[in-house]
Amino acid sequence: MAHRLSDQQRFNWLRLIRSENIGPATFRDLLNHFGSAEKALEAVPTLSERGGAKRKIQIASKEDTEREWEAVYKTGARLVALGEPDYPRDLTHTHAPPPILTIAGQEHWAQKTIVAIVGSRNCSASGLKLTQTLASQLGQNDIVVASGLARGIDTAAHTASLETGTIAVVAGGLGKLYPKENIPLAHQISHNGMIISEAPFSWQARAQDFPRRNRIISGISAGTLVIEAAKRSGSLITARYALEQGREVFAIPGSPLDPRSAGTNHLIKQGACLVTQVDDILEALAHYIPKPNSSKALLEEYSAIEPDHLEPDLQIVEIERDKLVCSLNLTPIAIDELARLTSMPLNQIQMILLELDLAGRLERHGNQTVSLRPQ
Repeated sequence: MAHRLSDQQRFNWLRLIRSENIGPATFRDLLNHFGSAEKALEAVPTLSERGGAKRKIQIASKEDTEREWEAVYKTGARLVALGEPDYPRDLTHTHAPPPILTIAGQEHWAQKTIVAIVGSRNCSASGLKLTQTLASQLGQNDIVVASGLARGIDTAAHTASLETGTIAVVAGGLGKLYPKENIPLAHQISHNGMIISEAPFSWQARAQDFPRRNRIISGISAGTLVIEAAKRSGSLITARYALEQGREVFAIPGSPLDPRSAGTNHLIKQGACLVTQVDDILEALAHYIPKPNSSKALLEEYSAIEPDHLEPDLQIVEIERDKLVCSLNLTPIAIDELARLTSMPLNQIQMILLELDLAGRLERHGNQTVSLRPQ
């Protein structure tokens, strides 16, 4: 039996994730503490105040949430929650996956084995040809191709895999697709593939949104293939995310004289799988075992704690809060190390960190480490 949120639960999830200072990790902590988005929305202003917020936290209004909801479903797209059966399978098994995605197209593509293809916007003719060949051959081997709808390599990867299944992950909202010249391509993808966005429907993409998009591209994929990337290319960010997520990284070597190959050559030096033909990718993925999208377990995990059980945690005395804050600085520290240094119960530490997070005073890093945010 499929496990899905009710429309009211989905609405509350959307409202919570669209509120100020609430990202995927904070969202998860809130639901694990309060059992539902509705209860979390009630608690957030108090938690933010206790964390030392200088002003009242901005909670997404019901009216704004309704406008986004209506805009999404009016276009034929839909909102999919983490833990539901049509949420991208492999993205579920990453650190702090987005709790809500806006998706257009056929969701079954995200339950198959996916390989991301990324690379330079200003690519060479040979780079384009290689992309088209490899994307087409991956599709012929029942592998879905994912990319970021950008110019150059991304466009070639999507176009070559339109008939066999392709997924575009975008940095802005589905109502503000970028670049404009790829809007017709996006419409084609939505008919025989999927478009995925973490952003609000009418959100105009900013520079800082593209790394967030990149972590989804690598997160939905079993592996990421980089074709032509300069030293500071965004494609290398995608490759780094893939490594952090325990996924394969593939790279095509290029001439040392071509700056567009500097990034891919460096990846190969660092241990990425060198690719000259599609069989190199297929062999590396031969033992890849897809993880099931355990929707029931995820949805139950988000509501495993009853709100009544948490009331004592909210009564943290000020001296305990001060002790923890004094243990933090601008250098990341593991949460387990905080527990050792302060001798405080882990549930109290997590609650105080949540308060600081909602107050905009905390930075979360990988591997369960945190630091104070520069003021």
